[in-house]
Amino acid sequence: MQPSQDMRRQLPGRRVPSNRGDAPDPAPHNHSCIPLTAFPPPPPPRSWQGLAKTGSGKTAAFVLPMLVHILDQPEVAKGEGPIGLVLAPTRELAEQIHKEARRFAKPHGLRICAAFGGLSKFDQVKELKAGTEAAVATPGRMIDLIKMRACTLGRVTYVVLDEADRMFDMGFEPQVRTLMGQVRPDRQVLLFSATMPRKVERLVSDVLSNPVRISVGQAGAANEDVAQHVEVLEGGEGAKRAWLMGRLQGFIDDGDVLVFAGQRAKVEDLVGVLVGAGYKAAAIHGDMDQFARMAVLDAYRAGAHHVLVATDVAARGLDIRSIRTVVNYDAPKDIETHIHRVGRTGRAGDKDGAAWTLLEAGKNAQFAGQLVQSLALAGQEVPKALHALAMKCRASDDEMR
Repeated sequence: MQPSQDMRRQLPGRRVPSNRGDAPDPAPHNHSCIPLTAFPPPPPPRSWQGLAKTGSGKTAAFVLPMLVHILDQPEVAKGEGPIGLVLAPTRELAEQIHKEARRFAKPHGLRICAAFGGLSKFDQVKELKAGTEAAVATPGRMIDLIKMRACTLGRVTYVVLDEADRMFDMGFEPQVRTLMGQVRPDRQVLLFSATMPRKVERLVSDVLSNPVRISVGQAGAANEDVAQHVEVLEGGEGAKRAWLMGRLQGFIDDGDVLVFAGQRAKVEDLVGVLVGAGYKAAAIHGDMDQFARMAVLDAYRAGAHHVLVATDVAARGLDIRSIRTVVNYDAPKDIETHIHRVGRTGRAGDKDGAAWTLLEAGKNAQFAGQLVQSLALAGQEVPKALHALAMKCRASDDEMR
C-alpha cells in the first residue's frame, strides 16, 4: 500500500479529487459536519472512528479521501480490485453512497461498483471481473459475490464501515467480521456510527489499530439542529390519527413530511387514510422490492408525493433535503432508532427541520425515560408531560424492587 499523504499529488492521466472546482461541494461548511475534521485523509496505517449524528456530511468525509488513496495505488487491471470497500447496512443507504461516490469519481476516471441487493448479480459479477477501483456493498451481497469468484479482497487497503451500529442491529456482525478477515492487515479502516453500543466497541478494538477518534456531539444525544417536540396523548390510535390530520397541512406548507409507523399494515392504512383525505402520500416498507422502493423515493424527491409514510427501513441513509418535518407516529423501539429517524431532517447542518414524537400515556413510559435523557444531552426542551410519563416508568421500577 502506498501512502496517500499529499491530497493534491498528481498521477499520470488522472486528476486528484478536490472539493473545489469541477467536483461537487461535499457539504455546507458548518460546525456540525464531520468533513471539517475529516480532511486530510489519515496517514497509513492509522484508522478512524467517527461518532456523529446522522446527516453530518460523513459520506464526503470518507469518499473523497478514499479516491485520493486509490489514486496513489498502482492502477487496477482486469480481474483486480477493488481497492476501496464501503460497507453499509441497507440497500437504500448503499445506493445513496454509490450515487454520491460515482459523482465524485466520474471526473477522475475511477470506477465504483454497486454490490448490493435489488440489482442483477450477473451485472455486478461482470463489473467486478472487469476491474473496479471501489465497491459500495451490503455485507451479505459482497460475500455472495466473493463466493461466485467475481473478486477477492486481496487489493483492498481502504475500508469504510458506515452506520456500524445499524449493521450490528440487523445481525450483520458475522458477515462484517468475515469480510474484514479477508482484507490485508496494512489497511486503513474508517468506522462511522451515530451510537456506540458494546458490540461496536468490540469491533473497534478488534479491527481498528490505534484509531483517531472524532466525535460530533454526544453519543445518544438528540440532534441539536432539529427542533424536537413531544406530544403525550390520551386516547390511543384515534388520538394520534386526529392529531396528525389536524397538523399535516401546516407541516406540508413548510416542506416534505416523513411519517414513521411501526408495522407495514399501519403504514398502508395511514397512506390510505391520507390519500382519501386528498393528500399526495406514498408508502415505503420492507415488504416492497428494491425497484418499488426506489421508484417511490424517486417520485418523492421529484415532488410527486408530499408525505412519505415508512417503517424503519427508511430510517437510515435516506438523504432528501426537502424533508422539513419528521413525525414519529409510532414510538421507536429504542433511542438509537429515534436518533436515526430524527436525522432524516436537519441534514448537514440545515437548522429548519422539526421532529414530532407521539407517545401514548399508557404505553410508552420506558421509552419516555430514554427520550428525556437524549433531549437533555442536546439542550432541547423536555416537556412536563414527557417528564411525568418517564416518572411512571421509574415508579414502576421502584415497585418491582
